[in-house]
Amino acid sequence: MSQKCQSLLLDRRGPQTAQVATLAYDFAGEHTIPLHFHPEDQLIFGSRGVMTVRTKQGIWVVPPLRAVWIPAGTPHSVAILGPVSMRTLYFAPGLMTTGTAKCFVMNVSPLLRELILHACKFPKLKKQKPAQRRVIEMILDQLEAIHSIPLQLPHPRDPRAMRIVNALVAEPGTQKTLAALCADCGASKRTIERLFIAETKMTFSQWRRQLRLLHAMQLLASGEKVTGAAWDAGYRSTSAFIVMFRRQLGQTPTRYFAA
Repeated sequence: MSQKCQSLLLDRRGPQTAQVATLAYDFAGEHTIPLHFHPEDQLIFGSRGVMTVRTKQGIWVVPPLRAVWIPAGTPHSVAILGPVSMRTLYFAPGLMTTGTAKCFVMNVSPLLRELILHACKFPKLKKQKPAQRRVIEMILDQLEAIHSIPLQLPHPRDPRAMRIVNALVAEPGTQKTLAALCADCGASKRTIERLFIAETKMTFSQWRRQLRLLHAMQLLASGEKVTGAAWDAGYRSTSAFIVMFRRQLGQTPTRYFAA
């Protein structure tokens, strides 16, 4: 059961005291923030390290210098993988109105990064204060122009398909075929293929490729070499992994994380 967090923008009597609240925290090593939800929209930014956000709908991997948007009321947990510098902004519901009804991962421009870091110097930002109002407006302008990047893994709802999901998430690099996985889940191969398309909008092969990509990204962001990450994600050829990575994200793994 998810826990509801107290609003950071309301006082004890109920009135709103600010439009944006901030939280800055540095994690020294692996850590898990249990399932919870906020009454505010939330932007989680990692200036260092990698995080994995899980909801009922799927998984979102947040590499360094990227951020994830989490709408108000969305139960989620956060897995911290190694040292992470987390900076979080909480927005009053309705403050951000465009394209924010679902979770998504975004690239963070240099300007937005500096705005987030600057905002986190204040526990709360209020539109009534001109300097803080300008910071809020600039952040909102930057977010309006943001596009999501393909670092999410949607989950099917059907329990038979979820048994396959759980098996693969536990061992992303397994070489088991779909037929072998179906034998363990109590459904035919055709049924599972139909369920993945209907409930994730991805074929099973596309879904599995995305799982392997996200698993490899977690390893790479934690310091693993490309060859080791490729092997652990189920690729027996480093070059094939690099081709897949470039096709999905437009850059080789080395250039992506260097950027």
